Amino acid sequence: MTTKNKAIVSLVCGIVGLVGGSIPVVQYITGILSIVAIVFGAMALKDKPEGSEKGMAVAGLVLGIVATGITVLAILCAVCALGALAAAGASMQ
Repeated sequence: MTTKNKAIVSLVCGIVGLVGGSIPVVQYITGILSIVAIVFGAMALKDKPEGSEKGMAVAGLVLGIVATGITVLAILCAVCALGALAAAGASMQ
């Protein structure tokens, strides 16, 4: 796989991960794509890219990191909400 292809994969997975990270059910699947974006972005930067390849690799890496953070926060919020609902249900009985 060439450096350009790795950079493109990183960028696309980062964008999809960022968009899907805020959608409640889809965030579990796009969290994996965010990690893939980080891995491919790092691999593309390790191959010493030139010009637009470097820009795509850096953008994919940054988007992957941001999307992973958003996904983790969204999952934590879902877990906290479920815990609050369980506590409220237990106190009503």
